[in-house]
Amino acid sequence: MKKLFLVSVFLPLLCSAEVIETDLLIVGADESGCAAAVQAARLGVKHIVLTNDIQWLGGQFCTQGIGPMDEWTLVNGKRVNFPRSGPYLEIMERIRAHNRLTYGVATPGNSWCGTDTIEPAAAARLFEEWLAPYTEKGTGQIRVLRPWEPVKVQVVNNKVTGVTLAKPEALHETLEIKAALTVDSSDWGDVIRLSGASYMAGPDLKSRFNEPSAPEKLEDGGHQEMNPLTWCPMLREAGQDATIPKPLRYDERSFADMVKTPPWRDWDGSGGIYNFSGWCVYTHRRIIDRYHFKLPVGTEATVLNWPSHDYPLSTLPQPVVDALEKNEVGASKKNIVDMTPAQRRLVFEDAKQRSLEFLYHLQTAAHDRVGDFPQSFRYMKLADDYGTADHLPPKPYVREGLRLDALYVMREHDVRTEVEKPLWAKTMVPDGVFGWQFNMDFHPTRRKFINDDPSQPWQGKHYGARNWSTHTDRAMFPLRGLIPVKMDGLLGCSKNIGVSSLVQSALRLHGQMMHVGTAVGTVAAQALQNGIQPREIASSPKRIKEVQLRLVRGAGGPGTLLWPWHDVTPEDNHFEAANLLTLAGIWRADSDNVFFLPNQNVTRRELACALVRLRQALPHAKELPTPKAEPIYQDVPASDPDHADIEAMIDMGDFGPQQPTFMPARAVTWGALNRWLEALHLPTFKSLDSKKNDTLTRAECVDFLYRVLQERGE
Repeated sequence: MKKLFLVSVFLPLLCSAEVIETDLLIVGADESGCAAAVQAARLGVKHIVLTNDIQWLGGQFCTQGIGPMDEWTLVNGKRVNFPRSGPYLEIMERIRAHNRLTYGVATPGNSWCGTDTIEPAAAARLFEEWLAPYTEKGTGQIRVLRPWEPVKVQVVNNKVTGVTLAKPEALHETLEIKAALTVDSSDWGDVIRLSGASYMAGPDLKSRFNEPSAPEKLEDGGHQEMNPLTWCPMLREAGQDATIPKPLRYDERSFADMVKTPPWRDWDGSGGIYNFSGWCVYTHRRIIDRYHFKLPVGTEATVLNWPSHDYPLSTLPQPVVDALEKNEVGASKKNIVDMTPAQRRLVFEDAKQRSLEFLYHLQTAAHDRVGDFPQSFRYMKLADDYGTADHLPPKPYVREGLRLDALYVMREHDVRTEVEKPLWAKTMVPDGVFGWQFNMDFHPTRRKFINDDPSQPWQGKHYGARNWSTHTDRAMFPLRGLIPVKMDGLLGCSKNIGVSSLVQSALRLHGQMMHVGTAVGTVAAQALQNGIQPREIASSPKRIKEVQLRLVRGAGGPGTLLWPWHDVTPEDNHFEAANLLTLAGIWRADSDNVFFLPNQNVTRRELACALVRLRQALPHAKELPTPKAEPIYQDVPASDPDHADIEAMIDMGDFGPQQPTFMPARAVTWGALNRWLEALHLPTFKSLDSKKNDTLTRAECVDFLYRVLQERGE
């Protein structure tokens, strides 16, 4: 691939367009696109162009206003953070370091729904600093171009070869980028849509994936139904009445559902996240809790992200319908994914007004209802942090967008659990590129208009099974979910990936999206360096393993958790072994426990089964011997689930005469592991003999088994 170069060409209307040639083009610099760029650069891709439609980088962390990170999972009946890993862990460490330096505490928010928070301007700066070593300030591998939005995609022989972009407010000013591989990390999947690649938007019918919660058919306007977007204002304490002017269409009836909702509670964060004693609008997404941390006056800040000001995307209000129809006949019936950027901006303006109406309600009606106190919304002002004319974030919080019709599409029944105790998903994919879990979380997707009149005030409402009550198990996302069914030269990124609408409601969080980007950057690097298409990686078990190995080892940063253990971290010496051996099926996860338990002693039963599976994973493995008619051990009867594996291990090796009992629950020693490896004609280790009487822990066991595979060239 040639180096970056510039050429002037003539386009219609005599507009001069810049043409750039590069190895990798990433359209969209949200948290996912940034992760893809950094990972690809760290893996040696020499020429990367990263484009964005606004100035700020970082997506949900800053441009969409979601400064508090919601990443909970349920463990032992308590809501705790899902394990952090990969570049997401790296960014979170930077966030904590910034907060310590600025506020003297790593987590200054005491936010109800998340342990960690970051102010948007700080997040944007952190992402700039994260990319800096690879931009013109460093290696020069990444060139960041902004603001540009895609308007045309070049396709030759069913392969994306480039993208034409334009200035958002000056469409005559264009830029053409030719790339060997293009990644779509845009908010609405515009590159995928414009390329002609197959995609999905809106609800999936039951006939498509046979999902239990999918609708049998769509009602009028149902094809537009999406998890709502939300404009999330950030507020800072003003020290005086800061009530905003009354919005033009404000009507108190729009927020009748807020009558019993506490706008504010004096909560110091005790009891941890999702503690009901702290539940209220104010603490829900608080970013800086200056009162309880005794911080300087003026630092108190919170974000509004509440269902009452969510903006459903089906059955739009009449003023929006009129504006869209004026722009293009039939535009009001489009799914927002299929709208033009100009049409989306008409929707966005009304969504902004909804958020301002909600703020006005909190500052007036809610204030009057609950009384006066220092932290009242009446004494909070729209923050200046974004530098926008209206003081609102430059983008809405996008919960659902275009979904790629990929080589594999994750469906509800792949991940859904019927109990409120996430365990292992029904489908643990062999080509997993990161572990994840969150509940299927639909905010109200429809509106209830007063008198069913779209010109009247409305409230959001849940519809059918699209709510926030469906739980999922711990799953892995497949590499195949990044690759279009047919189109080459293209990878999905951010939310533009192979998931059903139901699954996307659970797969959209900060960390998850950074993991998507990390996987995309890894796949892209391997494809470019080998001169192949991503689908050739997806069809090769050897290449898939190479991607997984690189992900779990990390690239200039922490490794990515593949198998979603709750207690295995990138800092652990056994991180690589525990991930890859479990993924390969050699180490078996307990069916009712999400903990690896690294310090727990290994039993003879566990080791025997793992060694049999390890032998079977080696090239030219023979079929397992048929168990004898009569069990060879008195304490391992034929009814024992591990009976066949235990007896197979003995038959495979030179174990000599056996005792009448196997003692399957007894702890294994280091010396016993070495003897068993020798009997099975597998590599042994002098270090095992040095502590032959010590009991073997799970962490030590997977480390040695992994070394066996490495010694055998696997």
